[in-house]
Amino acid sequence: MLRAMNTGPIRLRSRHTVAPGGVMDAVVTISGGRITEVAAADPSAAGGQDLGSLWLMPGLVDSHVHVNEPGRAEWEGFTTATRAAAAGGITTLVDMPLNSVPPTCEVAALAAKRSAARGQCHVDVGFWGGVVPGNARELESLAEAGVLGFKCFLAPSGVDEFTHVGERELREAMPIVARLGLPLLAHAESPRALEAAAASVKGRDARAHATWLASRPAAAECEAIELLIRLARETGCRVHVVHLSAAEALPMIREARRSKLRLTIETCPHYLCFDAETIPDGATEFKCAPPIRERANREALWAGLREGLIDLIATDHSPCPPAMKQRERGDFTAAWGGIASLECSLAAVWSEARARGFTAAHVAHWMSAAPARLAGIESSKGAIAPGRDADLIAFDPDRSWTVEAPLLEQRHKLTPYLGRTLKGRAVATWLRGQRVAEEGAATGAALGRLVPEPVPGGARFDRARGVG
Repeated sequence: MLRAMNTGPIRLRSRHTVAPGGVMDAVVTISGGRITEVAAADPSAAGGQDLGSLWLMPGLVDSHVHVNEPGRAEWEGFTTATRAAAAGGITTLVDMPLNSVPPTCEVAALAAKRSAARGQCHVDVGFWGGVVPGNARELESLAEAGVLGFKCFLAPSGVDEFTHVGERELREAMPIVARLGLPLLAHAESPRALEAAAASVKGRDARAHATWLASRPAAAECEAIELLIRLARETGCRVHVVHLSAAEALPMIREARRSKLRLTIETCPHYLCFDAETIPDGATEFKCAPPIRERANREALWAGLREGLIDLIATDHSPCPPAMKQRERGDFTAAWGGIASLECSLAAVWSEARARGFTAAHVAHWMSAAPARLAGIESSKGAIAPGRDADLIAFDPDRSWTVEAPLLEQRHKLTPYLGRTLKGRAVATWLRGQRVAEEGAATGAALGRLVPEPVPGGARFDRARGVG
């Protein structure tokens, strides 16, 4: 068992410290919840805690999580979501503006989110605002109130209270978001392409994942991303495409990067771990939108990560009560589309990444540094460096473990990772130097903070620090 850190100065040694400059034998000094020094280890020096063979990694930043509280806390709430995050090595998550009620599309809804979260969080939590038809006038107020950016859907979201936007609404919102200096996150699927595909699969076997896959073709993603690229060029808005599943979009992303467009891309663990060919009939725990595609597509996504066309990996943790997954009927067309994966994400990605020659430094970039940069909190989160919060993971890269329901902290245990043996385990997780999880289980009090915290008197937030 690893000793808990306290608020006094602490020296922590790992021969595999995953720092921004690479993996090194280092001593990390912590004081007041922050990293004060990262120095090459002196083997002759005494004192401090030696992690032995464990790697020391920065706490993960998961920039795509659906907590669903208030309004749908029976799906997932702040307590269970943040306990699951801590267990899996995630020390900061950013909550999506839907599926809570009300959605975070106005300041009052953000206040309701903060009120629901306060005192429940085992890791730090930030919030995205929403862009929906008719709320363009709310965006500046939401930014001043502390949202880290904005999320929109280009296709129906699955919940009535968060309506998708089209080109007209994007043209109204994107110049405002650009002026605010925040990112616009987009669920990129074209409704036109989806409608055509849905018509083409009528009458096919609803228990077959192939039917669901055919109803959400790669062309729908490509068409939506093409629109976002065009509007980003016109407006100067910084655009982030969430949960890319279609590798067919990578050539246009490559071309946009060559033209220096402010475009970033994420994919998710499930697109990197699973493939359509091996999803059994009726296994609706695998249903998500966009869908899990073929094996060749999965390998092309890994190639996109290698090339740097895909910037980061986030879970898109989107749980629901098991009944909504229609598991008994196995109906992919009727089941809720979302995958629960918070506490499995690091191990799942590492299992696949190491098999393809990637290192823990790659994983730390994709799952810590890059999402912290997206959310604008990189000065305090996402790396083991002086001045950053002491958000850390003691990670065993060689430990194998099997995902079993009793081990999971998330509210509902249905996930496609059940029964899967993964490589790599977060042995301990620290938030600002305080241990919040050990051996896959959350520990202690809810020490998480809201990012940023409200400032008395309504002063603007200091986004460079990610705090008020």
